[in-house]
Amino acid sequence: MKLEVKEVNDVQRELQFEIPSERIAQSMDEAYKNIGKKAKIKGFRPGKVPRKILEENYTADARDEVLRKLVPKVYHEGIEQEKLEPIAMPDIDDVSFKEDTITFKATVDIKPDIKIDGYKGIKVKRKSTEVTEEEINKTLDYFKASAGEGKEVDDNFAKSMGYPSLEDFKKSLVKQLEVDKDKHNRADIENQVAEALLKKVKFTVPKSLVKNEIEHRISHQKEQWNKQGMATDEMQKKEESLRVELQEPTERNVKVFLTLNKIAELEKIEIKENDNVYFKVMEFLLKEAKWEG
Repeated sequence: MKLEVKEVNDVQRELQFEIPSERIAQSMDEAYKNIGKKAKIKGFRPGKVPRKILEENYTADARDEVLRKLVPKVYHEGIEQEKLEPIAMPDIDDVSFKEDTITFKATVDIKPDIKIDGYKGIKVKRKSTEVTEEEINKTLDYFKASAGEGKEVDDNFAKSMGYPSLEDFKKSLVKQLEVDKDKHNRADIENQVAEALLKKVKFTVPKSLVKNEIEHRISHQKEQWNKQGMATDEMQKKEESLRVELQEPTERNVKVFLTLNKIAELEKIEIKENDNVYFKVMEFLLKEAKWEG
């Protein structure tokens, strides 16, 4: 096997393969044996068809089988030989099977080389989860507007919502507002950590990871649009707009995820099959953080 490797950028390699005739001949022999077991040719029993007759009738099938089996096998051998760490499926192009030579090109994104330190002791500002009187009144005003003109948010309204009195309704409201603020504050804290990490790293984000994540998000959104009965042309316009809108935040999120993975590796954080990497590493970083407020 001949292999030439070209560095497209920090996280992408282009591999040009050439498979030698000896190996192709061996694979062709195996392909004809497999075909011969199933071939139905008048005058011959399955498995007893001469090679020459098979070549006259099944050359294209044999070549297709060789390409289907040999190309991915040789690609993986090349990856191991060059000690590359792919993070996505390769793009296989320029496949050529001429006479006794097969050549093809594989373009693949590889794991970025991430260097990071100083991730312990990140400064994090903690916001209060206390619910203010102003927040309660704003929420009550919302319910008042929803109740309709001329209606008051009073004991009768509270009873219509399933509470004994307005006071009980307010207590329940405070608890829910505290839960909401806690969730919002947690998201804000994680965002502070993520932003701090992004300032500490500099590496190229593999395009394939960003592309795959965007496609996943768009596929999910299209399911929602279909359920809403959205017209095809309107869906296409929204998809184009959404694709542009998602590009920057998705690239940022992928960069954060790769950085967290690197920290997990450096700190030897055990990540089991069903574990959430983001959650486990974020918990580690928050324990090591310097809290303010």
